[in-house]
Amino acid sequence: MDTYVELDTNLPDHYRTLKDNIHRFAREVMRPTAAALDRLADPSAAIAPGSPLWDFLKQAYRLGYNKAGFPTQFGGLGLSGLGQHIYLEELGWGSADLALTVGIAGMPFGALAATGNRELVEKHVMPFVQDREAQYIGCWPVTEPQHGSDWVTGQWNREHNDLAGHVIARRDGDSYVISGQKSAWVSNGTIATHGLVILIADPSRGAVLGRGVAFVPFDLPGVSKGKPLNKLGQRALNQGEIFFDEVRIPSSYMLVAPDKPAAAAAGRGGGPNAMVGAVFTGVARAAFEIALDYSRQRIQGGKPICEHQLVQKHLFEMFTKVEACRLLSRAAITYNTDAAVPAMEYSIASKTFCTQAAFEVASDALQLLGGNGLSKEYPIEKIFRDARAALIEDGTNDVLSLVGANLVLARPS
Repeated sequence: MDTYVELDTNLPDHYRTLKDNIHRFAREVMRPTAAALDRLADPSAAIAPGSPLWDFLKQAYRLGYNKAGFPTQFGGLGLSGLGQHIYLEELGWGSADLALTVGIAGMPFGALAATGNRELVEKHVMPFVQDREAQYIGCWPVTEPQHGSDWVTGQWNREHNDLAGHVIARRDGDSYVISGQKSAWVSNGTIATHGLVILIADPSRGAVLGRGVAFVPFDLPGVSKGKPLNKLGQRALNQGEIFFDEVRIPSSYMLVAPDKPAAAAAGRGGGPNAMVGAVFTGVARAAFEIALDYSRQRIQGGKPICEHQLVQKHLFEMFTKVEACRLLSRAAITYNTDAAVPAMEYSIASKTFCTQAAFEVASDALQLLGGNGLSKEYPIEKIFRDARAALIEDGTNDVLSLVGANLVLARPS
């Protein structure tokens, strides 16, 4: 059952077709693949040769879903902000973990494309957008064993403004040499071929002012990886450690540094927070639809439980949260894709609101299914676990709320 009513009465027909196509892919490919991967006890089996993960990725790449947000001049689908939201919500409806796998895969290459450097585009971006076999997979290494959501705030006190535990790049002529460790929470970490690495680009300026972002191919000498992380939710999303031992990159691969500000295009769409908000709008919708369908079939007290007033109240509250998620997350991506300067507080609001709502809707859905909600024979228990993980990933909601509040307070009065 699909409860999605498109409220944009002027939605172009090609976006309706896009939604239908991705929805079919989500139903027929993503859901069975994610369920199979979720059942594996050993996360190493999920990335082994012959795993259904690889067949899924190949199908996604052949449909161009890995490059959905790339401009057409780079071989991408050229989706607008609205199109990207529709794409991400439908993938999230299919499975959060696989949606994030595909969404993150293009991040390093998208950032590289934003630089406009023709040599780098030809060398790295074009092979990615032409890839139909999932040979190029990106990741976004941020968290470190000693640094997690504090990366987001940049508001460390003086004692924390040191280099301990950070991945550090030191300038050496026309190169940078990178050393350090990223923690086990790097999405796509142990299967990635390239990374958009957050690091200290100028150690002389300390951990706050010296930050930077580098494009790093993982076939370079000195890059190694840990084992896949075994976790509660989003088990189909590969995550794991990455180690850098004197990894040398050309200076042109340092995309952001204190003396090299980010390209304006790099913030297009509002960043990963906005992507997560859209994905978990789809997750919330999936949970609601499962509960609604079940409530029409389950008989208690001599009638379907959807005829009991308390159940009706819960269902309508769930419906309202889903619709609120879509309006906020779509507005955030649409505005930030077109705006000259993205309003990142809206992306943060989208992430924190939509993930919290998805968790609440999944929890209510599980409750409405009663004992069946706890059974792995029903998909809601996986959705519940996936939604719980979202309150922590990509910056914990508590810390992101602090950052969002400061952005709002910084507005001119």
